[in-house]
Amino acid sequence: MEISFEGEVGGKTLAVETGKIARQADGAVLVRYGETLVLVTVVASNEIRQGIDFVPLTVEYQERGYAAGKIPGNYFRREIGRPGEKATLTSRIIDRPIRPLFPKNYRNETQLIAAVLSADNENDPDVLAVIGASAALEISDIPFAGPIACVRVGRIDGHFKANPTRLELEESDIDLIVAGSRDAVVMVEGGGYFVKEEDMLEAIFFGHQSLQPIIDLQVKLKDAVGLPKRPASADEVDQDLVDQIEAMAAERIRESVNIPKKLERQKAVEAIRADSLETLGEDYANRRGEVYDIFDALERRVIRNMAISEGRRVDGRGFDEIRPIHCEVGILPRTHGSALFTRGETQALGVVTLGSTGDEQRVETLDGNVFKPFMLHYNFPPFCVGEVRRLAGPSRRDIGHGGLSTRAVEKVMPDKEKFDYTTRIVSEILESNGSSSMATVCASSLALMDAGVPISSPVAGIAMGLVKEGDTVLILSDILGDEDHVGDMDFKVAGTREGITSLQMDIKMQGLAKPVLQQALEQARKGRMFILDKMDEAMKEPRAEISPYAPKILTMQINPDKIRDIIGPGGKVIKAIQAETDTRVEVEESGLVKIVAGNDEEGDRAFKMIEAIVQEAKVGAVYDGTVRKIMDFGAFVEIFPGTDGLVHISQLDSKRVAKVTDVLKQGDKVRVKVLEVDRDGKIRLSRKAVLEEQKGAR
Repeated sequence: MEISFEGEVGGKTLAVETGKIARQADGAVLVRYGETLVLVTVVASNEIRQGIDFVPLTVEYQERGYAAGKIPGNYFRREIGRPGEKATLTSRIIDRPIRPLFPKNYRNETQLIAAVLSADNENDPDVLAVIGASAALEISDIPFAGPIACVRVGRIDGHFKANPTRLELEESDIDLIVAGSRDAVVMVEGGGYFVKEEDMLEAIFFGHQSLQPIIDLQVKLKDAVGLPKRPASADEVDQDLVDQIEAMAAERIRESVNIPKKLERQKAVEAIRADSLETLGEDYANRRGEVYDIFDALERRVIRNMAISEGRRVDGRGFDEIRPIHCEVGILPRTHGSALFTRGETQALGVVTLGSTGDEQRVETLDGNVFKPFMLHYNFPPFCVGEVRRLAGPSRRDIGHGGLSTRAVEKVMPDKEKFDYTTRIVSEILESNGSSSMATVCASSLALMDAGVPISSPVAGIAMGLVKEGDTVLILSDILGDEDHVGDMDFKVAGTREGITSLQMDIKMQGLAKPVLQQALEQARKGRMFILDKMDEAMKEPRAEISPYAPKILTMQINPDKIRDIIGPGGKVIKAIQAETDTRVEVEESGLVKIVAGNDEEGDRAFKMIEAIVQEAKVGAVYDGTVRKIMDFGAFVEIFPGTDGLVHISQLDSKRVAKVTDVLKQGDKVRVKVLEVDRDGKIRLSRKAVLEEQKGAR
């Protein structure tokens, strides 16, 4: 049965439809907003996957070229290979708000695919994909505690706008994705241009209010076509086993979680598990997973109770206390900029590399090709957490953390007109125990200043946590990995002293009151100021000069008609210049020429060679030329490479000349003055004028 419901969001109609296409999926919904359409399907296996302790959910977001009337630009002319950065980040945005809404013990392999079928280049498909994911799960027989909905929030001329268009976003100082249920905000992703905490708080709750009509649409859709949910297998708790483990291990776990060092703490807990399994005996040898689950739950209770009842954190800090911070810049001698940022047991090495326009990243999107002069790449090798695993390409987590850090730092980058470099930052996580993404922000900011990049101000980031039991709410600054695991919120805030530039929040509890979020934002602001003070001690502002190892970029503006002279037939001229001077020459259609050189000397040589090719004759200027051709009526003289002018026989000398060859021969060097350049570019020269000026000077 085909069915559709419509509602108004942000002044435009949003429709959710089902029953017409993809009918063999467990749930399929088409979300329409403007002329952007996203199909979201979900299918779950009937078999329960054994031997795992996580929800086996896979989320894929796909953008097809045909959606925007484009043929992919790669050799195969089809969408191939790994998902791009946009697809990966959108998949994470879909996954994060829906994954916690599956039953904890759900073990059916489930795949959710969001495919963009039509893109109008006004309305971003990402928020529609989140809506479609929730709606498809709602009408399926898959257990799901939804619905949730999603909107993008912008602020234009001081007024909030739900789902602004791409053009409107260019005028907006906030770009925030807010996902929520009927009663609570469940996820926030985005940033802004130095936005105050109170304004960001209002943006979040404006988004939550704006998504309510979308919740209504999903409720109607489920009431009309929703299937009965398949039963979720209930966890059978062996209370006797729970009591045994708690009796033998609770006090030892409580002692172990007070060990400040992460690896020592983990080893202590693992030793308790091993001892308990040995004590339980062979009857429980095949129940290792069950025993470990009980241990995890016990450890969670111990850490939370310690915070609630005793006011103590795992490492003994106060709730608003930041771990010890150490910053060091310029630690890699031959890179363009480097910095090591250490906060407790989290350490990030930021490395900056500067390049030219030719080094920009070209990204093929539904809107067309996008060129990125700023890149930030995040790497999380296994040794940083004391693990062994195969090295592969960047994971979704790596790309997600890189995206969060990119939004934080790119806001302070100088305009291309002021700093004509392509900038790449690589963050190598060398040690991790809590918020390596925020350490990346700090290390990147310091490395940029070390490289001499004139950023507007330093950027810092902090991760916040929350523990709520009954009416007691504790907000934790600079959370550890263990606190993130057992807490009710993961809240990352990055920005400058002026305001927030990047924000990410995942809430693991039902409902978060506005005053609590307000307190968390204010506590995060104070923590950010503390971190910025520590960073200032290492480096307060960018170096006056860029690194001597960075490329030197010289620019000149030429007449576009001269571009062909620089390039030469088959690129012969430009290749010769580059080979002779060991530079790279980039020529834009506007006539802007960029010379990328390893040092000033090479750059100056290339500059002069190009200048000689493209210079134009100026009336009244005197040039030392070479006679290239003799004619009866005069001589053609090359005044600079590729540019000839005519010295008429009447302009060869002050006295009458009978034959041109009486004065000049081919190959002679001669000084001439430009008398005229006509509209066709023809140049009239005079030797006579030079002689008369020399005579008058005597």
